[in-house]
Parts: sequence; C-alpha cells; structure tokens
Amino acid sequence: MAAAVLALGGWIAQPYVHQWWMIRTACDGVLPDGAVRDLVPEDARVTGAEAGGVKALGDYGCEVTVAGEHSADWRLLSLYAYTRRDDQDREFMAAFPDSGFASQAAMPDGLPGFVSRSGTLQFLLPCPDLGKDADGRQRKLLVHAGVSHSGSWRRPASYEVAVAFVNSASKRLGCGAEPLTAPQGVSPADPDGDDPKPVSWAAARDTACGWPAGAGLPDPAAWKVDVQLTDAAPTGGCAVTVDDETTSGRPKGMNFVAWFGDWSNRLVSGNDADRPSPSASARCAGEAAHFALDASDDLPGVDRTEQRALLRAFAAAQVERRGCTGLEMDDA
Repeated sequence: MAAAVLALGGWIAQPYVHQWWMIRTACDGVLPDGAVRDLVPEDARVTGAEAGGVKALGDYGCEVTVAGEHSADWRLLSLYAYTRRDDQDREFMAAFPDSGFASQAAMPDGLPGFVSRSGTLQFLLPCPDLGKDADGRQRKLLVHAGVSHSGSWRRPASYEVAVAFVNSASKRLGCGAEPLTAPQGVSPADPDGDDPKPVSWAAARDTACGWPAGAGLPDPAAWKVDVQLTDAAPTGGCAVTVDDETTSGRPKGMNFVAWFGDWSNRLVSGNDADRPSPSASARCAGEAAHFALDASDDLPGVDRTEQRALLRAFAAAQVERRGCTGLEMDDA
C-alpha cells in the first residue's frame, strides 16, 4: 500500500488509493469494481463496506456506503441474500404490502426476477444443493439488490453488481444455482416511470404477453400491451390499454398480473372485499400460482363476463408456458 501511495505522488494520492481499495474489496471482493465506480455519484466517495452473514441461518449481506463533500454517509448498495422461507416471505410482503397490484417492472428475459415498486432488483432462484423444505417445496435463494436512487441506479452497472452478488451468495450459502449472466447495456426499468412502452400484438406475440392476439378483444388494432412479465420471473404482468382516454387523461385498460409461489396465497385470501376479482389459480413447480385482473371502468366492448374470459386466457397461457397444472377460476 505504501509503495502504491508513493508511486502516485505521496500523501495527495492516498485518498485515491483508499477509494480504489474500498471498492476493490467491497462485498468480499466479488463485485466488479468498474461497475461499482459507475454507480458512485461524481460528488461522492466510498466511505465504508461491510459484509457478513450466517450460513446456518441462510443469510448473507453486504452494504456499501458513500458520502459527499457536504453530506453524511448514506448507503449506495444494500445487497442481501436469503434461503429461509420466512425471510423470503418478508421480502415479498415489502414488495406487495397491500395487494399484488403494486407497481413492478420486468427484468430482461432470462433473469429470474423483477424490479419492485421501490426499484429494488429482486431475484428468486431454485437451490438444487439445498433440497426441499419440511413442506416438500424446493428451497430457493432470494436476493434483494438495492441501489440507492441518490446514485445512478438506472445504469447497466446495477445489473452487473446485482448479478455478481447473486452468483457469490449462491456459492456462499450452498445454494448451487446456475450462475446468472448480466445483460449487456441494459438498465433497470423504473416501475413508476411515466414512459411505459406498449407495443402491438404482433410485436408481443412471442412474449409471455402475446396471448391477447387470439383472445377475442374487440377492435384488436386499438389495443396495445406493455410487457411486464417473463417466463423466469416469480411475478409480473401484462398491461393492456386501448386508445380511449379516461377523464384523468390516462388510457383505459386492464392489468393482468401473475404471482408464482406459495408466498402469493395471502394476496388472494381474506374477506371478499380484499380479494382481487376476478382471479384464477393453478399449481406450478409444486407451489401455488395466482392470476388476477384489475380493469378500468366502462371499457369499450369489454364487460364483466368478457373480462373473466380474458383472465382465463391469460392464466391458461402462463400455465402452458410454465408446465403448470390444475387451472381453476376462483369464485369471488
């Protein structure tokens, strides 16, 4: 270290070397340092990095803090991994505190996760080396990868850092999941952004949201779909809109949402006032799956009966794509 400081010009370069060392060794040295640098705001510096966990308790985490010239320390990266069901259920509860219709966004196809309403990257992977839990369900790894919105979170570096942590946590916790590959040049989508990118049926045909093309919607050319669901994600949806604005100035439409896993049972339980309606259910990979619809009032040409038929078409498409069984429409 002393030689490096001297080579860079004595004490003046020491803060630079300290920064390099903090970034290089953050999270036990598993994060790509170039990506971490890309996430640090120009007016900030890394001030700390902590990592730790207990394998027997199925958890591991890492935090990286930064500070500006006139600001106190704040967390740039909050990276946590869990293999216990209770911890995972808590994470899903935070992502969907009131209902399953909380805003979310899709990750690039192939990544087993979603972007939560807070912008956190949430990954859920099966752990073949951990076997099954007491209820006979395949044990899994859930990773919460939070990048502060005070930094430059909507950059490809967010996925690079998150995927590196996922792969490291899988090894550290004995999960044995297949390593993930970070997408190239792709930034996380903003779940609450004002720029959704709906596409035509033809453009969505080969995606998890391609099912409406043959579902019998009136005047198909007037409808578009925002693809928010992939075949690897534990949750997601298809936001279908029509070129007919409401009094609020927003397009009318229907939001079809899917939740895969027993964690989602609470979203459709409780009294009738709290349950989404209409809804459907199935069994996917040995766990529950639920599907629901939230629609605008007075949709042109789509009454309650037709909405129910469209939900069934949505659920049937997901069941077929994922090899699920036992599709049922739930009474509500």
